[in-house]
Amino acid sequence: MRLAFAIAVSAAALFGANASAQNVSLDPNFGTVGLVAGFTPDPYTVQIVSGGNIDAGAQIGGGCRGMITDAPDFRLEYQPGGFELFLSAVSSGDTTLVVNAPDGSWHCDDDSGGDLNPAIIFAEPMAGQYDIWIGSFGGGNHNATLRISELGF
Repeated sequence: MRLAFAIAVSAAALFGANASAQNVSLDPNFGTVGLVAGFTPDPYTVQIVSGGNIDAGAQIGGGCRGMITDAPDFRLEYQPGGFELFLSAVSSGDTTLVVNAPDGSWHCDDDSGGDLNPAIIFAEPMAGQYDIWIGSFGGGNHNATLRISELGF
């Protein structure tokens, strides 16, 4: 079931569009972490305020949604080791997730985490830099928790 979900989400969210407004060379709004497979604690969590003034769908295209900032909200430097990588956000508001993977591909989700929360599974994660935005669907800002896990949502 989880593999089918991962394939469905990846197929719907993966595309090669260029994001002209998203600048992965900028310092992230809420920090950076380096994690190696088997990290603890799992999940690793970060408090983030979602939203921005850029429409992810208009800038990135595909299935991206929500209002985001130019700079990433958070940067993950990840070294895989046989685990899936789960990225999700939990908020009382309607949030979205936009991720630029190490190979430059874009992955986006709106509500796969349930209760208007986004979630993305990297079934075979790559080593390198993951730039992460938590957007706000419909605008505004919401307090959110970014969850990075190898164990699931």
